[in-house]
Amino acid sequence: MGLDAKPVFTPPLAPLPAAPDVVVIGAGPAGISAARTLLAAGLSVAVLEARERVGGRAVTVPLRGHPIDLGAHWLHSGPVNPLVALGAKQGERLRRAPGNGELFVKGRPASPAARAALGRAFDRAEVALTRGGREAQDRPAETALPPLGLYGRRVRLIHGLVSGRPLKEVSLQDFPTLDYAENWFIAGGLGAYVARLASGLPVRLGTPVTAIDWSGPGVAVETAVGRLTARAAILALPIAVLQSGAVRISPGLPEETEAAIRAFRPGIYEHVILHWPGAPFEEPDRLVTLLGTHPDPPGLLGRIDGTAFHYLELDQPLATGLDRRDPEAPGRFARRVLADQFGTKALAGLTVMGATAWRHDPWSRASWAVVPPGACASRARLKVPVGERLWFAGEALARVQWGTVGGAWAEGERAAREVVDHLTTGRKSAASAAE
Repeated sequence: MGLDAKPVFTPPLAPLPAAPDVVVIGAGPAGISAARTLLAAGLSVAVLEARERVGGRAVTVPLRGHPIDLGAHWLHSGPVNPLVALGAKQGERLRRAPGNGELFVKGRPASPAARAALGRAFDRAEVALTRGGREAQDRPAETALPPLGLYGRRVRLIHGLVSGRPLKEVSLQDFPTLDYAENWFIAGGLGAYVARLASGLPVRLGTPVTAIDWSGPGVAVETAVGRLTARAAILALPIAVLQSGAVRISPGLPEETEAAIRAFRPGIYEHVILHWPGAPFEEPDRLVTLLGTHPDPPGLLGRIDGTAFHYLELDQPLATGLDRRDPEAPGRFARRVLADQFGTKALAGLTVMGATAWRHDPWSRASWAVVPPGACASRARLKVPVGERLWFAGEALARVQWGTVGGAWAEGERAAREVVDHLTTGRKSAASAAE
């Protein structure tokens, strides 16, 4: 069930400078953001990207004439998301995500009373998780939830889905920072928007980095096509890639840095992408909850951008459980869920377009990084540069917007500003000494 269409937009890229001030490793949102910030400050930059495209885990492809995101799709937390403000400034067509969803019970629209009861269960869970997150001692987020009655399992499923792992494996102190108020979508797809922001940047595609040597005064970066040296490097790589050892770093990183990297768990959030013109979902871009049958899907997004496309979401337990089967298993699961809910006849015209598998992509290895109980300090620890030569960036370092493109973008900017301050201060000091 592959999804191998080419992106809807491929940006024009500039050649790499021969002797860059900074090497940025990774051309996902964090790497693109870092490169733009460094160039705006007057530094020369070389961006190295393993894939044959930019955007990382944000990519939009054409499916039946429509732009569909295979990875990140939402612009979360509009008031603090830098990509929302930037998009508005650049005239991008943003649309506010609906605040209410649809609820079906055994194939029928739920009553107003049922919708209200589900809303109250989520509200009680939110209060309990937020209060628990302020405690001095960290613990699993699951343990903070009060009895939630009929809808307790549904609340746990959805919170586990958006967390990337079941709540028993998620830090309670980290959880409440996931602020999803005022969400937005962007016309043409989020991945295409991110790719447009890379236009004109000095990026070399298809160039995985194999080793980084920071033993000298700067950094030396090894790739399959040769070595590149610079004064500093920003590692805008997914945590799971760093954990894999795909990039050899020498000398070894400080123990605190290594421990922070090791602490994260891979977050899993996958889509089964459906084309279903006859779906009973009425409004575009609404979250759909299906109850009363088995199995319950953890989430579904209906009528994406007003089209006949829908995402049936797979959480970590479901996705990894399907790994033990054949490649068509996600599609069969989606059909089974929808047939149990709406009946087999209702599925006439349903096409399973494919399923994402970020957990198996060698350049991502997960959907995002999850902080387990007791490891809440890991995000902050990775913000400390190594030897004043290596900086880390990416969604895993974002305290408020972890797991999101907005968080990755903000952390790319943050790391780049720190590099600018460090390198330009050095230049000023050298100039003063020469006078």
